[in-house]
Amino acid sequence: MTRAQTSQAPSVWRQPVRVWAVAFACVVAFMGIGLVDPILPAIADQLQASPVETELLFTSYLLVTGLAMLVTSFVSSRIGAKATLLIGLALILVFALACALSSSVDAVIGFRAGWGLGNALFISTALATIVGAAAGGSGAAIVLYEAALGLGIAIGPLLGGLLGSVSWRGPFFGVAALMAIALIGVSVLLKGDEGPRTPTRLSAPLRALRHPALALLAAAALFYNIGFFVLLAFSPFPLGFSALGIGLTFFGWGVALAISSVWVAPLLTRRMSRTGVLLLVLPLLVLDLVAAGLVVTSPAALVACIVAGGFLLGIVNTVLTESVMEATDLPRSVASSAYSAVRFLGGAAAPPVAALLWHLAGPTVPYLFAAASVLIAVVIIAVGRGLLAGVDGRAADAADEGAAVLVGDAA
Repeated sequence: MTRAQTSQAPSVWRQPVRVWAVAFACVVAFMGIGLVDPILPAIADQLQASPVETELLFTSYLLVTGLAMLVTSFVSSRIGAKATLLIGLALILVFALACALSSSVDAVIGFRAGWGLGNALFISTALATIVGAAAGGSGAAIVLYEAALGLGIAIGPLLGGLLGSVSWRGPFFGVAALMAIALIGVSVLLKGDEGPRTPTRLSAPLRALRHPALALLAAAALFYNIGFFVLLAFSPFPLGFSALGIGLTFFGWGVALAISSVWVAPLLTRRMSRTGVLLLVLPLLVLDLVAAGLVVTSPAALVACIVAGGFLLGIVNTVLTESVMEATDLPRSVASSAYSAVRFLGGAAAPPVAALLWHLAGPTVPYLFAAASVLIAVVIIAVGRGLLAGVDGRAADAADEGAAVLVGDAA
């Protein structure tokens, strides 16, 4: 590449204002995933809820998010991406505020379900919007999306810990305020859809799962997400920290996730196939989860496993997302909806199962359950690797582009 060509290469960080508006909203939306982490023990104590009941705050949110993902492309193809984004943001705002004003754990669980509906409308549409509007191609767009995910997951627990040290209601009020800012920003900065729309059939996401490569990736993601959410949702209980201590722990987890998703994953996929990266990193995640189970009685060692897990999760998140985007010739919103619906269902099941296993067999078993689930994901990808040959071939171009931009910016 000549010096002139290098100087004209688009920077992953030089994006239209509308892309940054959506990316900021993504950060706030993803904060909702880890926001309740630091306040789980406080909610269990102050609302007289068992750990299993408390973990349902994750389950209701993720279950509704997953199921609603099946209709998001149907909705957005009829009312447009901007309207879908705004409705999703408005729902998150309303239900976050409702959570803050609740007086029982059942009410919070129910309002978290409504929050999940808004999250589904926003997340799948936001990914397609960023991919379609970002400069630098799909590789750069996915880097931005994963960076937003990482920042949101990192800031969510930190904000939850800071505000949760005052009151368990504080984090919900904080997200409602930030979501109001995001709602205004997207409303003002994102232009309406141009040109005719092509309506998507309601059955499109389910039909998309008939594609072998997409179905295989979704199945692997389902089991992988069990490991993800056991580490995220169950760990606050055995840690035994205050709300701020839990928040700082998972802030470190989220920072590690963001760093690996933005910088490490593209560098790995520049040198290896995507399935090769998955088959390298997922077994490391299995070992990390086993280690977490073995050292669960040592808070310092468990913190180290949590942060290391975040680093590995960031790589897997990016590689799986890019693989799904390249797995079929279907519209990106349809592929994203189908894949996300399946993977969020895995995440929905994990927290209460982990809490129940803790109650029945001790704190080590939930992590072994998570490790076994991720191991199943490894087997799925290893056995079905032949179906992903096209993913490896097509994804390499996007990965090389995204990685080259990142290396250029860092130099």
